[in-house]
Amino acid sequence: MDPHSNGRGVRQFKTALFQRLERDDEETKKKRIKRDDAQEIQDFYQIYYDKYVKDLEKAPGDRAQLAKAYQTAGVLFEVLLVVNKNIGVDKEIMSTGKEVEQKKEIFVPYNILPLDSAGASQEIMQLDEIKAAMEALRNIRGLPFQQSNDQPDHNTGEQDVLDWLKETFGFQKGNVANQREHLILLLANVQVALVPAPNPLDKLDDRAINKVMHRLFKNYKVWCQFLDRPPSLKLPTVVSDVQQRKILYMALYLLIWGEAANLRFMPECLCYIYHYMAQEVTLVLSGTISTVTGESIRLLYDSGFLTKVVIPIYEIIRKEAESNKNGTAPHSSWRNYDDLNEYFWSAKCFQLEWPMKRAGDFFKPRVEKGLSRSSKDKRVRHLNKTGFVEIRSFWHLYRSFDRMWIFLILSLQAMIVIAWSESESPPATFDDVFKRVLSIFITAAGLHFLQAVLDIIFNIKAYHSLNFLFIMRLLLKMLVALSWIIILSVCYVNTRKKPTTWTIGKWFSSNGKSPSLYAMAVMIYLVPNMLGAAFFMFPNLRRWAENSDRRAIRLFLWWSQPRLYVGRGMHERYLTLIKYTLFWILLLASKLIFSYYVEIKPLVEPTKNIMAYKNIQWKWHEFFPHAKKNIGAVVSLWAPVILVYFMDSQIWYAVYSTLSGGVTGAFMRLGEIRSLGMLRSRFRSLPTSFNKRMVACSKPVRRNYFFGHKADMVDPDSQKMQATKFAQVWNEIISSFREEDLISDKERDLMLVPYATNSYVSAVQWPPFLLASKAPMAVQMAAEFNARDSEKIDAELWRKIQPDEYMRSAVEECYESMKKVLDRIIQGEAEKKIIFDGLFSVVDKHIQEGSLLANFRMTALPTLCEQFVDLIKRLVKEDSAEHDRVILLLQDMFEVVTHDMMTDEARRTLESSCGPLARTQSKDRQLFATIEPTAAVLFPPPKDEAWSEQLKRLLLLLTVKEAAMDVPTNLEARRRIAFFTNSLFMDMPPAPLVRNMLSFSVLTPYYDEDVIFTKSQLYEENEDGISILFYLQKIYPDEWNNFLERVDCDSENTVRETKEEELRSWASYRGQTLSRTVRGMMYYRRALELQAFLDMAKDIVLKRGYKVTNTRKKELDDERKAISTRNEVANPPEPDQERKALLAKTEDDEERRALLAKMKAVADLKFSYVATCQIYGVHQLQNNQRATDIKYLMQSYPSLRVAYIDEVEERDEAGKLKKAYYSVLVKVVDKESQEIYRIKLPGPVKIGEGKPENQNHAIIFTRGEALQTIDMNQDNYLEETVKMRNLLEEFNADHGVRRPSILGVREHIFTGSVSSLAWFMSNQEMSFVTIGQRVLADPLKVRFHYGHPDVFDRLFHITRGGISKASKVINLSEDIFAGFNSTLRRGNVTHHEYIQVGKGRDVGLNQISLFEAKVANGNGEQTLSRDIYRLGHRFDFFRMMSCYVTTIGFYFNTMLVVLTVYVFLYGRLYMALSGLEKSLLNQAKLKKDLSLQAALASQSLVQLGLLMALPMVMEIGLERGFRTALSDLIVMQLQLASVFFTFSLGTKTHFYGRTILHGGAKYRPTGRGFVVRHEKFAENYRLYSRSHFTKGFEIAILLIVYNVYGIAHSHAIPYLLITFSMWFLVGTWLFAPFLFNPSGFEWQKIVEDWEDWNKWIYSKGRIGVPANKSWESWWEVEQEHLKYTGVRGRILEILLSMRFFIYQYGLVYHLHITHHHKSLSIYGLSWLVIVAVLGIVKTISAGRQRFKKDLQLMFRLLKGLLFIGFVAIIILLFRFANLTVGDLFVSILAFMPTGWGLLQIAQASRPLVEKIRMWDSVRALSRTYEFIMGMLLFTPVSILAWFPFVSEFQTRLLFNQAFSRGLQISRILAGKKRKVRED
Repeated sequence: MDPHSNGRGVRQFKTALFQRLERDDEETKKKRIKRDDAQEIQDFYQIYYDKYVKDLEKAPGDRAQLAKAYQTAGVLFEVLLVVNKNIGVDKEIMSTGKEVEQKKEIFVPYNILPLDSAGASQEIMQLDEIKAAMEALRNIRGLPFQQSNDQPDHNTGEQDVLDWLKETFGFQKGNVANQREHLILLLANVQVALVPAPNPLDKLDDRAINKVMHRLFKNYKVWCQFLDRPPSLKLPTVVSDVQQRKILYMALYLLIWGEAANLRFMPECLCYIYHYMAQEVTLVLSGTISTVTGESIRLLYDSGFLTKVVIPIYEIIRKEAESNKNGTAPHSSWRNYDDLNEYFWSAKCFQLEWPMKRAGDFFKPRVEKGLSRSSKDKRVRHLNKTGFVEIRSFWHLYRSFDRMWIFLILSLQAMIVIAWSESESPPATFDDVFKRVLSIFITAAGLHFLQAVLDIIFNIKAYHSLNFLFIMRLLLKMLVALSWIIILSVCYVNTRKKPTTWTIGKWFSSNGKSPSLYAMAVMIYLVPNMLGAAFFMFPNLRRWAENSDRRAIRLFLWWSQPRLYVGRGMHERYLTLIKYTLFWILLLASKLIFSYYVEIKPLVEPTKNIMAYKNIQWKWHEFFPHAKKNIGAVVSLWAPVILVYFMDSQIWYAVYSTLSGGVTGAFMRLGEIRSLGMLRSRFRSLPTSFNKRMVACSKPVRRNYFFGHKADMVDPDSQKMQATKFAQVWNEIISSFREEDLISDKERDLMLVPYATNSYVSAVQWPPFLLASKAPMAVQMAAEFNARDSEKIDAELWRKIQPDEYMRSAVEECYESMKKVLDRIIQGEAEKKIIFDGLFSVVDKHIQEGSLLANFRMTALPTLCEQFVDLIKRLVKEDSAEHDRVILLLQDMFEVVTHDMMTDEARRTLESSCGPLARTQSKDRQLFATIEPTAAVLFPPPKDEAWSEQLKRLLLLLTVKEAAMDVPTNLEARRRIAFFTNSLFMDMPPAPLVRNMLSFSVLTPYYDEDVIFTKSQLYEENEDGISILFYLQKIYPDEWNNFLERVDCDSENTVRETKEEELRSWASYRGQTLSRTVRGMMYYRRALELQAFLDMAKDIVLKRGYKVTNTRKKELDDERKAISTRNEVANPPEPDQERKALLAKTEDDEERRALLAKMKAVADLKFSYVATCQIYGVHQLQNNQRATDIKYLMQSYPSLRVAYIDEVEERDEAGKLKKAYYSVLVKVVDKESQEIYRIKLPGPVKIGEGKPENQNHAIIFTRGEALQTIDMNQDNYLEETVKMRNLLEEFNADHGVRRPSILGVREHIFTGSVSSLAWFMSNQEMSFVTIGQRVLADPLKVRFHYGHPDVFDRLFHITRGGISKASKVINLSEDIFAGFNSTLRRGNVTHHEYIQVGKGRDVGLNQISLFEAKVANGNGEQTLSRDIYRLGHRFDFFRMMSCYVTTIGFYFNTMLVVLTVYVFLYGRLYMALSGLEKSLLNQAKLKKDLSLQAALASQSLVQLGLLMALPMVMEIGLERGFRTALSDLIVMQLQLASVFFTFSLGTKTHFYGRTILHGGAKYRPTGRGFVVRHEKFAENYRLYSRSHFTKGFEIAILLIVYNVYGIAHSHAIPYLLITFSMWFLVGTWLFAPFLFNPSGFEWQKIVEDWEDWNKWIYSKGRIGVPANKSWESWWEVEQEHLKYTGVRGRILEILLSMRFFIYQYGLVYHLHITHHHKSLSIYGLSWLVIVAVLGIVKTISAGRQRFKKDLQLMFRLLKGLLFIGFVAIIILLFRFANLTVGDLFVSILAFMPTGWGLLQIAQASRPLVEKIRMWDSVRALSRTYEFIMGMLLFTPVSILAWFPFVSEFQTRLLFNQAFSRGLQISRILAGKKRKVRED
């Protein structure tokens, strides 16, 4: 409790405490020993200190307990002072109190390293590498500390270099403490991993310092080199001071970075700050004398580094972000993080000097419109952008990937020329065709001119930040391109005038001596391209040139690309270059061949015929009736084909990437183990493979990338040790399965391997599920065996057993275990002699001689086995009352062996060694029954963990008679086991020792999602009576049963009453909650401790097992007591023997404890986990359940750390209250939160996008050389975490020219079993994160950062802008920008599939659509971004192609698919309504449309999701078999996967296109919950109205009109064949939301939806009314993008809306009422109808406003008159103007789209419409349209709801069978409940 707090709760507590003290005062006085309270409390304080605190000091134990004792003593002392303020305190008490205060300050909370003096005894502080790093930091020799401050502030007792930096520059205390630990851990981890190892290890090696320094300052050195500035890293001449200076430089950078807050997104800004501050360090340490004061230079950081340096820069970032207007302002009007950072890419930044001048250009914010217009202000307004301007335009696609578009356009031109020439009669000669093809260079010049013009236009708003050379380059580019257009055109015309008899040789050489003019021009024009080709063929040369700072090289490259800080040296080595070049050559060749022969060539002849035809019978008023060539028909014919030509690269990419990924995956050995049968067959080789890959080896292991390792010969002892190590990990994995309730107790026992190695068992002890039924089968075989040759009977039986290694192992283990069991319980000397020296010796002898079956009758063996099983069961129960029964069993077993099984000869052999058997069963002495002097049988034997496991295992081997082929039964457990075991045969780097591995952290951003499901959440029912718990019980029935077994409950009610916390956790671990993520990530620590045990434990300890070593102190003590008791009972030792036994056991326990402590220390050294719970502080203040649950997680996982933003009110220097913001790191100790670090921030964190800002504030608390970013909807598995150190070794592996900067990791989508939609989504995601990213990484080398399992090179990224970008809106998809940034800064992104992380995805259609919308929005913003532009220009041609088709190109091509449908239908509509189609068909000019059909078939491949199916089928085939892949594909299609993929097409298209045109991109929360609820019709309409419904209706009208008036496909079958995919698209876009909506066809839900729809659509939209409550509010929200779009966006919207007028223009001429007149007046008269209708709407609207309150009768009369007039006009038209019923329907088709187009234009022109006071009418008309569309959607859905089987079919379609049955039952129960309530 805060002692300074005056909050209401604190006051209440104080009042209650005072009242309680008054009430208990009398009772207290009676028990008082001293005379008053003052003396009493002094006495109590002294007793507490002497008897408790001092005892803890003398017996060092838990440091936290001692710290708590000192804290308590400190509080008591404060109370003592208050109570004794009048009479004083004894001197001894005061002295004790001061000592307590001092020690209380020593025990400060710590993160990983207890750096205070009290923490020196901790195991982690005893590590040599930690000592070395600390000693190096404490070298402060020569540092000029102030005289007044000679004590450190961190309670270590010694100062270090960070104390001096804090004193010199004013860094915050929390920042210094944080970075002190950070630097120590960093140096220590690098030190211990050095090869060869430093000697001694406890002295910091220079190599470690140099390695960290190189990685930390690499970007800074490059920056200095780029700006021609020497780095400020000057080292002293004294060698002994060099190490100190290097550490000072590193510490300074980390302190700057740690306090930089939002500036961390600006790495070169940090370089600038560091540059000058490092110079100041050098000046101070060199003792430079000031020329002004004549004294040593003193730095002025009195106000602190945060105030002096960070806040001024932060303020300009914040002001620019405010100009963003929450993402609604154009990107070109404000500077984002990239703009501000790129200011420091030019030498101009040094004009800011140091300290930075506030008058510099950098600090001048944008001037708003309407302010001062002075010349200076105008100049400042244009200082917005730096180097690049993000303008909303589709031209970015061309500008960023101009080389690709030029190639495609030139190829298209060449193919058209060739096809056109071949169709000539007579065909053109090759020479003539070649001349025509050469015209492509003129086109190329024109396209380059377009690129130059776009560069100028797009850089206008940045011209003030551009240097003169850059501007001159832009202008010269345009002028040169224009010049080339003129030159090439003139030369081409001149050359074409030459005689056509010229050959190609003459074309290039006039008269055989000199080339022609055009050829010379082309050769000169191609010089830059030739140089580019040379650079491409020699990437090393390109890399050297781009990284060179020589002026000659710069001038040489100046023309091809401007000098830029990023994007240099990105080229790959030759092998990689060859691979992706070959990939694209094959792909482009296939594409061009297909395009030529299937799409282009068949269209040429029809085109020529169309262009030649002249007698067109127009059916409308044609504005250009005499236009030549019928250009409209040609465009209609060619436009869809050309669009498909530009799009089908995506199709070919899908094909080739599938083939490439499949081949690569096969070589990676994916899917070698994909079933339990395969696992059984390969299990014997698992220990060897595990030890090769997962166990640290002293000698290096060579990686084999394709065919794995050759099996080595292993001696039996090594094989057994390998099996022992494998068993420790395998058992932990199986135990984790049981903890997660994936398997039952029995399955766990069947899958476990003995933890401790049993020396008495010669065979390898395999898991019982492999040996199940083997021993009973062998017993039965032996009992029934009859050999032909009695002399070889043993050999024949052995030949049947030996081929089955598992049966042989089971037989040997059971026999040897039987010996061990009997040896443990038989204590009598006589019995031992008979059983072991006699009976077993005889059996062993006959086994060796091969005569066992000749001397023993095996028919009684089953009886013996049954008796032995009975004995084991009683040993397992350990019931002492069964002692006599055990003796009888032993006697019976002895009787069976000696009388029923042994032959006479065998019995004589036995009696010869132990005497006559009859003597053993005399009346005086029964065998096994003697009691004195010692009991012959020890029962129950002493309890021992290994003994218990041995008995359970033996019982399973002898009793489990089924084959256990289905163990485990849980599909998820099978999948995980199969993947883990398969990965052991895949290529991965060898594992280092845990102590030598790379250290890493995990960072999870969290905001306000579920942590652990609350009880109310679990039991809250929806309208169907379905709760989350019910849902999970039906989805995971086996896991629910396993959970009940684990918590020892028989029903849900029992669990609810007694195990509520376990129930909440069980449900939460199956949702997308933070608790699931934390549990999964904390498996890393568990795995590291396990692996440290394998590394550190001696062989004897290994044989005991990890489980024994990992036992806590109490368990060890209990074990010692149990052994002592056993010895006393069995054979009481002598006193000396007893002391020796206890001493040996104590030493053994201490060794275990030391090993355990060291394991934990190493795990702390290598791993940390930070959950950045941004508003955790707010949750605490609100007593939110989430804060309690987060605290519970920290309590459950002590190494978990939580970082959050703390908002507090503080008084500034003027005494005014203002908000202050802190980054805080906390942990939980003894169930109480402890604050570790608190670092003040310059202001609010969230300036840009929320998630990257949240990550950024917490990244300073992470540790290590690697960082894994994990979302809070992810999971991890213990078996995968054991491979983490192998993965981290990839940073040191050879992956090309550059060291990896991001390690890509595959994901497993764990939500796939929830519903059919979730299955579709999981399969789609699975193919993307496996085969998709596999191909991106190799061979294409364009993998970026797509998801959060990826592992970052932490030092690389913290010095280059972080792990994401955060600028508002433009960086909406923040993750991928980390990959862009990493690649541009010469990083290397790889992908690895031997390890996986779980990932949750959205499971309902609305959730999925919101996610797809967010991703499409993000890709729209990526299209505008500088990162894509730079990648498109800095990659070579083929990598640029890869980048395009795998990023924004996918979304643009998706949009082209939909656009192809529109272009085709509008083109056909034009031809049908105009009369062109009929005229051409009558002349047989348009009969062949094969190319058009091919084009439409191509787009339908994308539309139906078949392209996504290709990689999906390949990956499923690789990992689970192609038969499974084919069956899954069929099932998916039966479950309407094509409907889902087609529907997603509309989502991507709509949001991608709208984002580029108008903006509006934003984060869309999806909820990540379980979707079992029914979505209201109104909710679906709101979500899909603009993206799907309106477009679906438009295409439907187009298809209807084309069907009615089209001639080419007048018959139904041809029409359906060519338009099937389009009708499928219409049906999908209109009805998929209802098809995939739970209970979407239940009649009761339909009725409720109708009521809700009517209520919503007629509700008024007032201020504060949300969109889900009123149609008017929603309608306003839907138009928000038009409010903020620019003039360009409004004009484009108007132009696009004008397409709806073509319906009216074409259809009015087809009305019978027109009498086939084609006058333009007909069209004009049709507009009178529109005006009349609008007039009626306006009249009704005005009448409603004027008469609705007082003159309702007048308003009704007005509407009645209008209706009568309308009917009268229609009757008159029928009577006198030949109006027909068909004309009425045609009029509807004509005028409805026109009205919609007018509405769209009105919305785009809203300011003008509002001025003329027509906005209310527009709203009223819009409501009418929305109601009509709603009715058209609602009617078929409601009709289907009449049939009950439709609803049942839908439920089966959406959910799995178990849940479907449960849902049906719940509906019945819900109906009964509803009926009861109604009654």
